[in-house]
Amino acid sequence: MAAPVTDQIAKLEAARHLVLSESSHYAAIIPGILPIIGAHSHLEIRRWGADFLAEAFASPALGLQSKENLSIQVLQTLKDLLELPDADTGVLKSVIQAAASIYGLIFRYIINNPHDSQTWNCMSSIKSNILKRWDSAATGVRVCCIKFVQRVVQVQTPGVITDPRRPEQNEISMALVPRDHPLIPHPNLEAEATGLLDRLLNVFYEANSDAVLVNATLNCLSILVRTRQTIANKIVSAVLNFNPLRLANVPMSSKSKVHVKSMERTTRAFLMNIYRRNENGPFAARIKQHVDRMSLLRQEIFDEGSRKRGAPAEPTDGLDDAKRRRLGAEINSGPQYPKLPPGPTSFAQLYTLTEEEALRSFDVTQLPIDLVVRITLPVLQRIEQKAIDAAITAVRSRYLTLSQSTQTQQQAVSVMPTTSALDEEDDDYEPDFEPVEDTEQMLNRDDNGLAALEVRQEPRDLALGPFKLPQPPPLTSAEAEQLGKGTISRVFSMMSVLDEPTKVSKPGLHRLAGSSYDREAWITVITRLATRASSGLQDTEDEVKNEAEQNGVVATHKGHSLADGIRETLWKYIIDDFRARIPIAIAWLNEEWYNDRITEQRLTDSHHANGSSASTQQTYEKWLLKLLDAIIPYLDAKDKVLIRFLSEIPGIGEVVLERIKNIARDPDRVTLAVNAIHYLVLLRPPVREMCLDALEDLWRNYNEARGPTRKLLAKWRPQVLEESGANRVKLDPAAPSTSTTSAAAPVPSVPEAHAAPVKQAPSPNAVAAAG
Repeated sequence: MAAPVTDQIAKLEAARHLVLSESSHYAAIIPGILPIIGAHSHLEIRRWGADFLAEAFASPALGLQSKENLSIQVLQTLKDLLELPDADTGVLKSVIQAAASIYGLIFRYIINNPHDSQTWNCMSSIKSNILKRWDSAATGVRVCCIKFVQRVVQVQTPGVITDPRRPEQNEISMALVPRDHPLIPHPNLEAEATGLLDRLLNVFYEANSDAVLVNATLNCLSILVRTRQTIANKIVSAVLNFNPLRLANVPMSSKSKVHVKSMERTTRAFLMNIYRRNENGPFAARIKQHVDRMSLLRQEIFDEGSRKRGAPAEPTDGLDDAKRRRLGAEINSGPQYPKLPPGPTSFAQLYTLTEEEALRSFDVTQLPIDLVVRITLPVLQRIEQKAIDAAITAVRSRYLTLSQSTQTQQQAVSVMPTTSALDEEDDDYEPDFEPVEDTEQMLNRDDNGLAALEVRQEPRDLALGPFKLPQPPPLTSAEAEQLGKGTISRVFSMMSVLDEPTKVSKPGLHRLAGSSYDREAWITVITRLATRASSGLQDTEDEVKNEAEQNGVVATHKGHSLADGIRETLWKYIIDDFRARIPIAIAWLNEEWYNDRITEQRLTDSHHANGSSASTQQTYEKWLLKLLDAIIPYLDAKDKVLIRFLSEIPGIGEVVLERIKNIARDPDRVTLAVNAIHYLVLLRPPVREMCLDALEDLWRNYNEARGPTRKLLAKWRPQVLEESGANRVKLDPAAPSTSTTSAAAPVPSVPEAHAAPVKQAPSPNAVAAAG
């Protein structure tokens, strides 16, 4: 019996090699081998047939249309192999893999053939059989069931339709199924897909999860995350809540360590793949944090046992007297350094620890100091601590030896006079045996001895004292001003390349200025440097100047201050593109207005205490007028920038309205001036009367402005129109009284009263700027 089975398998292998070499033969060979590999055939033939079908439907060489036609023919054979009472594990794994490959093909076939209920019922039976085996079969079979469930969830979840005109080219999903399909009900299959996905993710919440099943699930979920965005968030959230290292028990066996490490590695690869595909996605920060936390836990769990034991606190090399030394033990000896040469010793010889003649004779002073630093620092970082300690110990021992020899020589010198006295006493008994030396010879002998002692003596203390850098020279006023201008230019050059803020800051009193680290934050810093940094310094300079003038000393002008330099640069920056940078101008002027109010209040309090009068310089009004003078010439009749600018600045005075009225000198821009003043009349009540005076002045002195201002004056100041009509009747008695609408000659302007104080009302931006 064995011989015929072997012969059959050999023939089947020949057919397999044929289709592998030419994929067009699949259409003829698969229908021919189905009766041979059926449910009643031999086990070895069934195994071969199941492996062949799984390989055929997974092959990219076979076209989708051919796979769809063949899948209908092999469906009954796969069902029979699954329904065998004692099915072989190898056969089951291959059959489930083949079913996962053909499920999408059968699904698309049923979409195009809605009346073939027999084929769909057969596929449904195969699906039910596989789902029953999911929780109770062997581990290898359960892995194949996970792959089949992944394919079912992918098909029964709506996907993306790339080209509605060519449905055969689109991905197989519920999006291709018509709503009135008789065999594929939308709600039922979508609910089934959701339930299967929940069962698939349940492996992450089980207390004792199998590492093989966890890895298989993660590998299948990566496909769903990439192809189905509707369920990607749910999958990623479940994986982020899963910690594979929580399954690590202490102590762990080798098998448990391998399982935990494999789950951690697969989880990290799954998350990092998602992170690299979209580093700015909603889960990017959580993924990075979760991966870092897993890395730290892995080091704590697995690297603790593999670390080397630290060095003991006491010496164990045999040199410790408190320990008994084992006989025959070898004493660990460090690196051997050469001894000092005899004779006088220099500092170079003291610190030279090498025996190579080339290095000993090399003059390091020839190298520039920056090169020495670049070479020395990396070398010191790579040297082991033990080697450095051994070298320091060797130099220390050399120094101690030299110190001891120097002390010995000094003691010998101190003993020499006594010995000479004894010798002289002995010489008294035998004066004739030694020649008498003259005075010159004795002096030469003493000089030679002292010179030798001076050569042998070394300085006793080689320690260096504390080194302190000298204080830098103070900056002059011109240097400080030049450095301040350079800093301002660098800040503005960096601010010009920053992007616009990505998110709108929270308005109101609870927002925090300059907290977003973008261009808006730098603008806040610059405006406050210009206004608040020098607050109070100008007052001190004025006091010093007044005192100097009282004493008869002529005060010299030292140029613009740093704050004025910042204001000038900020003014130029705004004027370069005032339409886009008008919010910067508004924020700056709010800061100036707030600073003027604080300065005025402080000076008032101080002068009240001293009994003198207070006078302040209005910086806000100065730069407001300068901005208006630069902006107004470039405005057109339909420009809304002026209205926004006037509505958000904190204070408006008569000088500002004079600038606005001057716009009406241009007949094309009369409407712009009237609309700007009308906006202030409506929405700035503190300056309403002043604005109405401006409108009245326009009506009286500008003929082109009479038409736009007549309607406004009729509402707010009708007495002006009545008075004008009465004056015109007096000048022309023959004219009818109802001819008020006719054109009239301009009436001389009414003498203005004394200049009223500037009426200023804080805007919301002014209050917010104080925060």
